[in-house]
Amino acid sequence: MAITKDDVLKWVRTFAQVIEDNHEMLTDLDREIGDADHGANMRRGFKAVLEKLPSVEDKDIGTILKNVGMTLLSKVGGAAGPLYSTMFMKAGTTIGAKTEMELSDWAQALEAGTVGIANLGKALPNDKTMLDALYPALNALTAAMGNGASTGEALQKSADAALEGMLATIPLVARKGRASYLGERSAGHQDPGATSTYLLIKSAAETWADC
Repeated sequence: MAITKDDVLKWVRTFAQVIEDNHEMLTDLDREIGDADHGANMRRGFKAVLEKLPSVEDKDIGTILKNVGMTLLSKVGGAAGPLYSTMFMKAGTTIGAKTEMELSDWAQALEAGTVGIANLGKALPNDKTMLDALYPALNALTAAMGNGASTGEALQKSADAALEGMLATIPLVARKGRASYLGERSAGHQDPGATSTYLLIKSAAETWADC
């Protein structure tokens, strides 16, 4: 079965609720190595997304995702705004005017978003950023597809890999962003951006499990 635009809308709404439920945790993580605003910024951004979503419910998937990206750019402060905006904008551009997508479309969209974030932030794997959850998620998804996994199985493997990537940021020394200012002191703390990214991938896996 394909992932429809209604499934995509449900995913965005689900993730918005997940951010609402976890914004304090994200802020606590950011307090250790950042500006203590990641959770609050993401919460504000996705509240605005929910307000704007009804105006694009009848549009194609690409338009929906690009609208999410533009809203986040205007409402989310710090690094998260441009980075998450890039993710959704690149994904939306890749999917385009489709009203339903196959798992391969999602993989291409996720790749475009990941590359876009890497180019914008000039970050590499193990720099202790959201890419440390994104790259494993993308690689696991691609591998699962190659092995003939179902949509639900492939998405779950992607989410599991994102979780592993998120946890793997704990011992890393940050090389990008505000956390990099701490140098060696950034080690021992879980990256908040990788954490919210894991929640994004996990939300997709749970929302689209039966697609």
